[in-house]
Formats: sequence, structure tokens, C-alpha cells
Amino acid sequence: VTNFYSRPYSNNADYGFVADDKNNGNQGYYVVYQEGIYLGYRYFDSFGVKPLYPFGFGLSYTTFSLRAAAVEKGDSGLRVRALVENTGSCPGKEVAQLYLSACGTQQEHPFQELKAFAKTRQLAPGEGETLTLDVPWRELASYVEEGGAWVIQAGTYLVRLGNSSAATQVVGAIQVQEDIVVSQGKGSLAMDAQAREKVDWLTRQPAPVPELPADCVVLSLAAGEVEARPVPAVPVVDCSALSDEELACLLGGQPNTGVANTFGIGNLPEAGVPNVMTADGPAGLRIEPECMIHTTAWPCATLLACSFDEELAMTVGRAGALEVKENNIGVWLTPAMNIHRSPLCGRNFEYYSEDPLVAGKMGAAMVRGIQSVGIAASAKHFACNNKETNRKNSDSRLSERALREIYLKGFEIMVKESHPWTIMTSYNIINGTRASENRDLLTGILREEWGFDGMVTSDWWNYARHEKEVLAGNDLKMPVGKPERLLAALKDGELAREDLLACAKRVLTLILRV
Repeated sequence: VTNFYSRPYSNNADYGFVADDKNNGNQGYYVVYQEGIYLGYRYFDSFGVKPLYPFGFGLSYTTFSLRAAAVEKGDSGLRVRALVENTGSCPGKEVAQLYLSACGTQQEHPFQELKAFAKTRQLAPGEGETLTLDVPWRELASYVEEGGAWVIQAGTYLVRLGNSSAATQVVGAIQVQEDIVVSQGKGSLAMDAQAREKVDWLTRQPAPVPELPADCVVLSLAAGEVEARPVPAVPVVDCSALSDEELACLLGGQPNTGVANTFGIGNLPEAGVPNVMTADGPAGLRIEPECMIHTTAWPCATLLACSFDEELAMTVGRAGALEVKENNIGVWLTPAMNIHRSPLCGRNFEYYSEDPLVAGKMGAAMVRGIQSVGIAASAKHFACNNKETNRKNSDSRLSERALREIYLKGFEIMVKESHPWTIMTSYNIINGTRASENRDLLTGILREEWGFDGMVTSDWWNYARHEKEVLAGNDLKMPVGKPERLLAALKDGELAREDLLACAKRVLTLILRV
């Protein structure tokens, strides 16, 4: 079981599940993420709470031993070689999990955080396999809100190996003598200072450096060893021949054709632009029953994540995308990447995990499978969609550190590892600004920081204004656009033709990719 949900913080110091408006938001118009960075096992492990099923725990018909065969510097990162042996009487598979604990740093950190995992092949009784777990140095960084940068803070980082968060042992340590700035943020999503002062955040003191085991391998890390990730080049599409009216039309959804029921993209036949259909379905292609077409129901995202098997997720993505393709549909509105913050979120079955690494890795594998057959994956809901009640008008209020380290991190991993052709914004508001109207989120972070080169679409029937979405970098409004508003904003000077062109180019790039 990889996904045991967090117990958000409550003002009465009861760390159990809370049902008040501020923390779960099931009635109010906003929800305060008071637990901050202490979500899920990060809370349990940091505050001494013993859950029934620890994060990463799984039952088997056999038993395994797990030990570190080597802790060393790899290619621009930490490398741990883990030896797994089947010590029982039945064949089986095991998952090795690598966690880091930041100690002696200026900022507080959770007790431990998952940084890598790997799964064995099926091992016969008595058989073993050595797994390699790599952690790029930049993944040691945490987000420092003052200055808006990712920083590997001076301190000691304990390397822990285990098969669940409750069964880890220190096998090494990384010593950092001075702060290392990894990257500078290009977009700010900070909570309003006055509002933040009113929140009783869950905090703890930074952990001191413990006495290391005698056999602990100690590595040192210097600034020159941290490799920056290159930002890929963005493809260029020329659409300057289109009129203002055609551009405004192109930035909204188009009528259904065939068996589609979630509308299309493009539809400018005079300019040679086809009408590409979309389809929903978080666990397989969804087609209305009256079409009399049967499609495969795949395991939901939460169950796939419990496997810790990226190859399996990629295979499911490819198989589902083949069904999408044979029904003449070009964009599959999946995978859903949001974090399991609370078990009260009615959409959790679409989401992978309470941990962003698991969500990011599994989502990236799903995207690779889908796009391997020429179907566009549309990862969603970007970002902080963690409840259903009033989801179109609710304000998710949280620290920028929690936002970047937990709620955006899975999307970041997926974008950088699998390059999805499109991303869908969420309905909700984030710290006072609607997700689809948020330029810092869509242009600053998604495109300029992460290097996303695809198209951004809104969720269906949201409450945002189309002209504000265009300015933010939300390229497509679904299921229908507001071309009259765009043309009026163009006439009034609120929009420039270049704004429409920027979005239109990304819409046309998606269509060309499909």
C-alpha cells in the first residue's frame, strides 16, 4: 500500500483527520494547507505517529533481505546499489526505496523523503538481484521562499535504504559544507503575506546531525558537482497568415465528430487545420454507451502506483492509447497527477500517490506509453486540485515551498522526463489567482523553469475569463472558447495579436504532433 493519507493539522492540536472548512474545504470557498510540507508519511515519520500501513509497505507470499552493496558518487549524483535476495519459499518481487534525511540545515525538513525507487524482476527462492538507485544532486535541493531559489543547504544528508518508510536504515551520508544554489525561480506563487501570518502552520525544529554508524559511507558534495538541467528548444510553427477571427476561433474547443463527446481542437478547414478529437477516461478510454463501442477498463492510477512498476504503467498507457487511436481520437485527457492530500477528495482514484516522486515517475511512464503511438497525453489537473466540493471556485491556500516541493513536483518530474504534448489546468484558485489565469504558474514555472514545450488547455466549463487565460499562457479554452471576448479585448488593447499568435502556435504544434 503506497498511499496512506495524511492527517492535516488542526488548530486544536488534534493531528487526526479534520473536517473543518479551512483544512478540508468541503463547505467553504477556500482551503488552507496548514500541514505545509508535512504531508502523508512526511507527517507520520516527523511527528512520531505510527500508521496502520506505512508508506511503501506491501505484503508478499515470500520474504526478502535488502542491503546496500555500494554507496558512491555516480554520474552527477548519488548512486546506491541495493542487493535484494528472496529468502522465502515462493517467487516474488520486491521494491527498494531510497530516502534522504536533511540534518543540521538552516531550514526545517521532514524526517525523510523518498528520492528513488526500483523494483526487482520476479525472483525465485534463493535468487538475488542488484538494483541501482540514482539521485541527481539537484534533488537534494529544497525551495527557499526568501529569494525564490532551489538551494542545497549546508548540512548532512543521511542516505536511508528500505522497503517502506517505516523500515529504513542509514547506509550513507552526504556532507555539504556551504549552500549551493541550484536554480532561480522564474515565477512567484507566494501566499499573501497578511493572510499567511494568520495561519497556524505545522512546524518543527531543524533536525541536528546524529552520530553516524561506524560503517557509514560518507560522501562530500561541492557546488561544481551539481549539474544544471538544460531547457529544451521550443518548436516553431508559423501561423501569421491567419486572421484575427481565425486565431480567436482556434483558441477554443470545436464540435464533436464520430464517437467523441469531449469536443475537438483546430477545425479551420480553409487553412488546412483538421478537427482533432479529445477523449476523457482516467482508467481507460471513455465513450458514451449509446455508441455501442466497448473499451478496456484498466486499473486506476492509485492501484498502478501501488505496483511501483514504471514499465507496467507505460504498457497500460500504450495499450489504452491504441484504443484511443482506433476510435479516431487524438488527445487522451490523462494522466491525472494531483497529490492525495486527504481521503475526502472524491477524485483520488484518478491520482497516483501522496508522494510527488511516485506520482511523477508513474505519470511520466504513462505519458511515454501514450505518446509512443502518436496520441497526445494531457496531464491534469495543474495544480492543487485536492477536493471535489466547490472545486470550480475554491481557493487552495498554501506556502510556496509546499506548493513547489509537494504539489508541483510530480508535474515537474513528468514534464522533464516524458515531455507531454499538452497539460490541463485545474478549475481552482491558487493563493488568490485562478490556475488557468496564472502567468507565473503557466509561463514562469511551467515553460521558463521546466522547459515545457507543449500546449496548455483549460479544464472543461471553468469559470475563468478567456482573455486572462490567453495572457497567462493557457492556450486553449474547452470545451468552447469565447472568440467574441478575445476580439473585443484585442480591440480595446487588453490583448495584442502577438498574444493570440503565441497560443495559436502551440495549438497548431499539438495538432502537427498528433
